[in-house]
Amino acid sequence: MTQEGGNTNDQAAAWRRVLVTGGSGFTGINLIRFLLDKGVNVRSLDFADFNYADCKDRIEIIKGDIRDPEAVGKAMEGVDLVIHCAMALPLYPHDDIVTTGIDGTRLLLKTAQEQGVGRFVHISSTAVYGIPDHHPLMEDDKLDGVGPYGHAKVEAETVCLEFQEQGMIVPIIRPKSFIGPERLGVFALLYDWAQDGRGFPMIGRGDNRYQLLDIGDLCQAIWLCSTLDDGIVNDTFNIGAGDYTTMKEDWQAVLDFAGHGKKVKGFPAEPVIWALRLLDKLGMSPLYKWVYETASKDSFVSIDKAKRILGYAPRYSNKDALIRNFEWYLAHQDEFAESSGVTHRVPWKQGALGLVKKFF
Repeated sequence: MTQEGGNTNDQAAAWRRVLVTGGSGFTGINLIRFLLDKGVNVRSLDFADFNYADCKDRIEIIKGDIRDPEAVGKAMEGVDLVIHCAMALPLYPHDDIVTTGIDGTRLLLKTAQEQGVGRFVHISSTAVYGIPDHHPLMEDDKLDGVGPYGHAKVEAETVCLEFQEQGMIVPIIRPKSFIGPERLGVFALLYDWAQDGRGFPMIGRGDNRYQLLDIGDLCQAIWLCSTLDDGIVNDTFNIGAGDYTTMKEDWQAVLDFAGHGKKVKGFPAEPVIWALRLLDKLGMSPLYKWVYETASKDSFVSIDKAKRILGYAPRYSNKDALIRNFEWYLAHQDEFAESSGVTHRVPWKQGALGLVKKFF
């Protein structure tokens, strides 16, 4: 087994600069803070404003789109490592998802290759497995992405493999749905209910096992893929929590923490899914297809390969991660109370769920 640490400190000390794409997003800011704590010189590339006061004066910020050759060329100058987190999320328009995920990834890799960047860590997703028929999912299982987001993630991995074959070091990380400080999105919908003393509706009985991932554990995996030897990391790795129970048990932990005595309540999966499909077509669903189609099913991956080869050792269970995220939500809600949107850093609109809330 490769132990965490190894040659990591020597490798990090040799870096001139690390480029984080999507640095203004949920993954990006948590990763940037992690890297700064390691003493790394960081540059961020994102089309969104970088508005984190605790980091703004400690990194180099380039505002630009990963589909723009001029912005990418500028961002790649003097870089030793790229950590590619940028992606248009599932609620974005179809064309933005596809061009950002596929064309943007290709442009970044091509530019990194031309400028002699030593390593390119690609953050993919377990959405590449689609809606599987078995568990746990292994890295060599069939890929079948659902919707534009899943399709773009599959094709982006294909692009990464092309550059691997050309001699680049391109670790591919497939994280489960991850949460932690700064994460809102779909999770904010339920945290809002928990805070207000409401129970949680669940698609199905909630007896399915749905593995999550704390952002701190994702950062650990990225660090390992960034710093361990080339021959170890130039591969694909599932990353997720090591300790998870059922959807009902894990989410009940949030309601118990909230302290109002409320419970998770399950509903028959098929009627709910059909209702959400209809609402989706009408633009009223608060959830995108991959979420509502998989929420009532088992969804977990094997992390044995990452543990064995990288020395990956997750610290947080599903319950730990959910409660840690809920605590952050409670402490910072004044900052986003009036905002909504389609990224993970703002609450998503409750849509039709807002009408249902009063019955819980």
